[in-house]
Amino acid sequence: MLAAARIAAQRASLGHTAHSFRHSQRAFLATATTDSWKPGKSVHGYTVVESRHIKELELDAIRLKHDKTGAEHLHIARDDSNNVFGVGFATPPDNSAGVPHILEHTTLCGSRSYPVRDPFFKMLNRSMATFMNAYTGEMEQLFNCDYTLYPFSTTNPVDYKNLRNVYMDAAFFPHLRELDFKQEGWRLEHENPNDKNSPIVFKGIVYNEMKGQMADAGYLFYSKMQQYMFPGTTYAHNSGGDPANITDLTHAELVHFHKTHYHPSNARFYTYGNFPLEESLETINSKLQEFSPITPPLAEKIVKPFESPRRVNLTCPVDPMSSPEKQSKMSVSFLTNKATDTFDGFGLRILSDLLTDGHASPMYQALIESNLGSEYSANTGYDSSTMVSSLAFGVQGMKTDDIAKVEETITNVLQKVQQEGVDPKRIEAIVHQMELGQKHKTSFFGMSLMQGLSSGWFNGCNPVDLLELNKNIERLKAEIAAGPFFQNLISKYLLNNPHKLVFTMTPSADYGAEVTANETARLMGKTSVLTNADREAIYEQGQELLKNQEKVEDVSCLPTLKVDDISKKTKTCALEHSAVSSVPVQWRPTSTNGITYFRGISVIPGLTPEQKQYLPLFTDSLTSLGTQKRAMSEIDDDIRLYTGGIRVSPFLSTSHSSIDSTQEGISFSSYCLDRNQDRMYDLLGSLVRETNFDNVDKLRTLIQGNASALSNSIADSGHVFARTNAGSHLTPAGQASELYGGMSQVQFMNALSQKEDLSEVSQRLKEIAALAIKRSRLRLALTCGEDQMSNNEKVVDQFISRLDASPAERVAQAAFTPSFENSFFELPYGINFTAKCLRGVPYTHEDGAKLQILASLMSNLYLHREIREKNGAYGGGAGYAPTGGVFSFYSYRDPSPQKTLTTYQDSVRWVLDRPDFTEQELAEAKLSIFQRMDAPVSAAEEGMVVFTEGITDEMRQTRREQLLKVTSADVKEVALRYLSDQHSSHCILGDKQN
Repeated sequence: MLAAARIAAQRASLGHTAHSFRHSQRAFLATATTDSWKPGKSVHGYTVVESRHIKELELDAIRLKHDKTGAEHLHIARDDSNNVFGVGFATPPDNSAGVPHILEHTTLCGSRSYPVRDPFFKMLNRSMATFMNAYTGEMEQLFNCDYTLYPFSTTNPVDYKNLRNVYMDAAFFPHLRELDFKQEGWRLEHENPNDKNSPIVFKGIVYNEMKGQMADAGYLFYSKMQQYMFPGTTYAHNSGGDPANITDLTHAELVHFHKTHYHPSNARFYTYGNFPLEESLETINSKLQEFSPITPPLAEKIVKPFESPRRVNLTCPVDPMSSPEKQSKMSVSFLTNKATDTFDGFGLRILSDLLTDGHASPMYQALIESNLGSEYSANTGYDSSTMVSSLAFGVQGMKTDDIAKVEETITNVLQKVQQEGVDPKRIEAIVHQMELGQKHKTSFFGMSLMQGLSSGWFNGCNPVDLLELNKNIERLKAEIAAGPFFQNLISKYLLNNPHKLVFTMTPSADYGAEVTANETARLMGKTSVLTNADREAIYEQGQELLKNQEKVEDVSCLPTLKVDDISKKTKTCALEHSAVSSVPVQWRPTSTNGITYFRGISVIPGLTPEQKQYLPLFTDSLTSLGTQKRAMSEIDDDIRLYTGGIRVSPFLSTSHSSIDSTQEGISFSSYCLDRNQDRMYDLLGSLVRETNFDNVDKLRTLIQGNASALSNSIADSGHVFARTNAGSHLTPAGQASELYGGMSQVQFMNALSQKEDLSEVSQRLKEIAALAIKRSRLRLALTCGEDQMSNNEKVVDQFISRLDASPAERVAQAAFTPSFENSFFELPYGINFTAKCLRGVPYTHEDGAKLQILASLMSNLYLHREIREKNGAYGGGAGYAPTGGVFSFYSYRDPSPQKTLTTYQDSVRWVLDRPDFTEQELAEAKLSIFQRMDAPVSAAEEGMVVFTEGITDEMRQTRREQLLKVTSADVKEVALRYLSDQHSSHCILGDKQN
């Protein structure tokens, strides 16, 4: 994966904005489909294979085939301005050297029409794309992956054409230079490339990325399990690359893989949105005419079924953050249906949810609530990413002695459900979630739709069939009415299935040393046979890489938007304000497709540091412990049956006028179909008023699950933890963030997980509950149809009337004094994460815009080259938090943390000493910032900036104008004023040896 991105949940869909327009647009699309896109029609070198209107998603799906090469194309016509383009290839590996992953990187290092180094990263700043990425498998799953995707999305038609040209040229006509392969994949190089006497070591961006990936406990477990679940198939190989095998890959093998796999005959194209299909087809066809059809290479994807269950036990590293007695992991996996059996897949996915999802699910109660394990294993659930799917149940955070008991428990649960069936109410709740998912508006529906279709499409499914949700729901209802549908699935695929794998991992104190010894042995095997000429070539190659990295390129061949393409006016939405029972309420009346969105913030001033550490546990408790009257399993069923979920979390906001002033408290939100408003507010009210903090059994389960989840998240998000810790010394919001979700919270939660007596914990939660929800400190925001405002006001009034009406005491915020400290956390990852943070200014200060532009310039023009290309880290850069007022540097999966800290310091001198930034460089920095600022937002998020942060439209407009007028002199001035080393804090997470 080459850029950070977030996409909406798979089930979500985007509604239209007005009933009358929706009606006319649907009619237009239906006419276009039946009249203009009939099967058999030829257009721009393509033949229409199928066209279908999907009523429940309000879209038209058009499937085409390229006449000359056989390339497949799926177009989703929908009234959505956030248009998507994607091209993907079947890339099943035949070993674990990581060729699909390294090719994904190297493909984007220059191409025929765009012969510059790293055009992908350069386009990130020459575009207003709402999403740009490239990844192997489902959003960089990186193990049992058999396809690679190159997608982007944008609302700008010119931008769409620019990016499509760059992406297609990169995919079909890349340079694939050996030097780029060495940089992106792996190479032998002197530790100091300028010193022939320094040791020769392994380097490479993907090599270091995968060292970090293999240190992720969940990834390690899942990837190794797949190897034993699918022996003899492509899925037994790690498509991301195992570091132990990456160093076997040659440049010639990479070029050959591209030639045989990155071909139109092996490609799938995806387009989505309201841009015309004809134009896309004409452009794509012009690129594909250079190719003649080929027969894509075949890969073995069908595993030979086991004749009897198998057992495998491997070792894993010890987690220093977790309880030493409970670090084993295990799962029981079953081979299930072929991908083309879409209805059985639909049923098995629902069965998986029924068995594992929520407090009422039998696996949760038997495995997690019983404290056999702290949380599910990483592979638990239904996995349809392979040609033959699988279903697994397992736990992590368990005692080694309990492995047999967990296996027996899983079998007992399956037998019981097979005999007794499933509560119809829980099935109804899942169908309700599907209905709600179809109506729930998101801004990235097109991208999430592509994600949901890709695995099936690359494994032989008709992707249009995968869109027909209502057909599957209706068939499901008929099957349930006709007989024991889910019980039959359990019998067929689970209880009577010999293709069953019991997979366990137990911690070994020697694991890290063994990995290091393996790497040392591989290195010795390669260096021991080097001749003097070989060593000289390695040195010369290192020098050539350095020159290549330093070379100033002419990038005028790359297309770009201009600053003039940025709107001068901030997007706004109409808000209304009222008071309900003296509580301020913000209203956003708009078309919501029949959904009401609710959000509340309750400010809690004067929390002590200890109380702040407990606050995340408190907010989780509200949706985990149940009440005095009802068990959480009952409440959870109702939440799923009547709402889209209830979320409660700590709230933290920095004043727009002072970074030393904050608001803290809790935030709670939910959404529901309009017909269920009463139910939603009743559920919210009962949880915030009546949670049973004396339910220590559930509390223990919650604590152990949270401790395990936090510890497991470090390997994947270590840069976030490092940045949070470094920033904790600089502002009160930074200090609170560390207590709420930084390394301090990880350590605190793991300490709580080892307590036998939780009475003190229960008491602390009650103390916070007494402070948490008071009318006088509450504010609410509702987004709904205008016709629903009156009814919402009535039920909100009832909700408020049951809350504590006692007056709130005035509590002054404690004075905060910044300090500048360095921290190190030793972790067994063999790879590192670093951060450096400095104080900035509040949102309304004019220097804030300059610091934002400075961070973008430093990242794109200096830090990317120094940290990623030269130092070999997977990622690194600078950022400025406009609302938090902290300037930060970070590196991700970094083999040379000390060198990176020096790079941070050098980057400031680079800014001050270099000539003025050019207008083009400033324009690209501004585009990168407005790309994020102007990204589409869902109806549920409209107006949330002023509600949560107090930042008005006028403040946002002023900020916009400030950003647009930033000059080179401005960024140099703020670099000198704010980026002084004596006023910074650092944090490193990783290997002490480094």
